[in-house]
Amino acid sequence: MAVSLTVLKEAGGEPRVSATPETVKKMTGLGIKVTVEAGAGEASGFADADYKQAGATVTKAMAAVLKKSDVVFGVRAPSAAQVKAMKNGAVLVASLNPYQNAAAVKSYEAAKIQAMAMELMPRITRAQSMDILSSQSNLSGYKAVLDATAEYGRALPMMMTAAGTVPAARVFVMGAGVAGLQAIATAKRLGAIVSATDVRRAAAEQVESLGGTFVMVEADDNDSGETEGGYAKEMSADYQKRQQALVTEHIAKQDIVICTALIPGRPAPELVTKKMLEGMKPGAVLVDLAVEQGGNCKLSKAGKVTTHKGVKLVAHHNVPGRLAGNASELFSRNLFNFLDAFFDKETKELALDWEDEIIAGIGLTRDGSVVHPALQKKKPTKRAAAKKPVMRNAAAKKPAKKPVKKAAKGAKK
Repeated sequence: MAVSLTVLKEAGGEPRVSATPETVKKMTGLGIKVTVEAGAGEASGFADADYKQAGATVTKAMAAVLKKSDVVFGVRAPSAAQVKAMKNGAVLVASLNPYQNAAAVKSYEAAKIQAMAMELMPRITRAQSMDILSSQSNLSGYKAVLDATAEYGRALPMMMTAAGTVPAARVFVMGAGVAGLQAIATAKRLGAIVSATDVRRAAAEQVESLGGTFVMVEADDNDSGETEGGYAKEMSADYQKRQQALVTEHIAKQDIVICTALIPGRPAPELVTKKMLEGMKPGAVLVDLAVEQGGNCKLSKAGKVTTHKGVKLVAHHNVPGRLAGNASELFSRNLFNFLDAFFDKETKELALDWEDEIIAGIGLTRDGSVVHPALQKKKPTKRAAAKKPVMRNAAAKKPAKKPVKKAAKGAKK
């Protein structure tokens, strides 16, 4: 019996879609029975007729379809009703935001489905074609520069005219990940003078290869500034203080600042303080791509373009969705590449290997249990449990004072 796969229509104003006619054709070519919810691709420019031509069935009766679906594709997490409608063992593949949506993870557990959070894809070579963060961030970096240019009241390139010279705009990119590097490249192509900063030492070479100037303080000893997975990590308080002083001086000379820094599973780090923002030129523009996770500037207003003392703050929701057609094409290819990697061509079945590094990295729930290590509740050790009665014992309090006092003195030093 052929594997059945359902493509959901996104709610909440999300314009992207998790499968395009291109990827539907590839999936039907594998022998997969694909059903697309009516209107799923309209906001991205893909008509129902295109899906039908690619071999999919298009329907509005989703409750009945979900009860029989082996695999469910989505861009964002499905609704509670959709989760309840899924059959036991169904594989849900989407961007599920598990760290900020614990209730949804519990619903996947209760429904006994296999939930795959694609944004947790490990950064290994064979998973690059499945990495939704990279594909969507690339578009975000590009769009951020265009949004900044639209709000900036001057030209970006230097222009030599009979009436005089128009100086080139100065663009500063904070965070040189995928989004940051694309922002650097785009701003450079538009003729701006570009500089960038990042906590990772390795980013310097990448920034300079794109024609930008790298701005960075000396890092802590033997600290690369990145996690084992290649993501930027939170730095020490001393490093942050020194970096802030350097950035404060540099940012005052910039016309456009683009903030792209995110730490997976944690609120976005504050890169631009109120004092730093107020030190920028009147008419300058700051684009905050991290606003959905708290923002790199706390004055950013999610989903709005605001002005603070002459500086414009651009904080659009869902920046990849502002290029919905391209974003859907890339996102859907990421999901297809994941499906294809674990699809047995001989038996025509999906064969998920839970010992595989990719599945272990993105799998949230299985057989009615939460299986992702980062989401499992840690049980207190016997040793930790034994400490409570000792602390309550009045006789134990007196000798405990001496080591506590020493620790306090050491902390002052």
